[in-house]
Amino acid sequence: MPGVTWSRRRVREVLEAHGLAPSRALGQNFVVDENTVRRIARLSGVGPGMAVLEIGAGLGALTVALAETGAHVTAVEVDRGLVPLLRSHVEPMGVRVVEADALTLDWHELLAHDPPEDDASSWTLVANLPYNVAVAVVLRALDEAPRVRSMLVMVQREVGERLAASPGHKAYGAVSVKVAYHATARVVGRVPASVFVPRPSVESVLVRIDRRPVVAVDPAAVAPARLFELVRAGFAHRRKMLRQSLAGVVDAEAFTAAGIDPRARAENLGVEDWGRLAACAPGPRES
Repeated sequence: MPGVTWSRRRVREVLEAHGLAPSRALGQNFVVDENTVRRIARLSGVGPGMAVLEIGAGLGALTVALAETGAHVTAVEVDRGLVPLLRSHVEPMGVRVVEADALTLDWHELLAHDPPEDDASSWTLVANLPYNVAVAVVLRALDEAPRVRSMLVMVQREVGERLAASPGHKAYGAVSVKVAYHATARVVGRVPASVFVPRPSVESVLVRIDRRPVVAVDPAAVAPARLFELVRAGFAHRRKMLRQSLAGVVDAEAFTAAGIDPRARAENLGVEDWGRLAACAPGPRES
């Protein structure tokens, strides 16, 4: 069996031997640096007996590093051409391989598979995510998979900054608010382009996301749909003052009641601020 990672040359040889090539459509960039995958496994905090879900397992470099911690790993891969190679590489280590698309998979069905020692019934998600699906996968997991209690994702730097940004940061936006509603997030490391095949033209970062015990805004007080309706409206015109960007959505009295300056911009409000504003501007009642 190969080591944790195949070399740059070996990756090319294996793909060529099977008539495969990195897919631009799937955003495939394979890690060929052993230190990088071990670092990701360490930062994810996984260990013996823990349930780990890896999205986009590829050729299995990170999968092996996760399995070597003693964790029970479920590896998801959408590329049917890679799946046989992945199986042959990681199934001897006890890894469960699932061919599925993270944008459409059934989270409940996937996570119903519990390792024998898993008493907490919680999962850690670890992934090397292409920029074109990264935000969608993270938000789907936060919205639809409450059993995923933490994530360690490798994403394009700009995407990572959006996921982890706080109010006032230039990267802060509606995605940042959605993440903050469910979790705390922070950038915990950078990854150079040199560790990938093919080499991407962008820098990557590692983002750690930890789910809150309860969401930041009580859904019994503020419906999530209403909350994020306001957030989207505010950030649709992020350079305008809120009294302009939310005109027709929030009246002047609501700003006063919520203690929000109507001259502020969307980027100035944290998730709790948005929650107070939504609670004071509940929208039209259903008939």
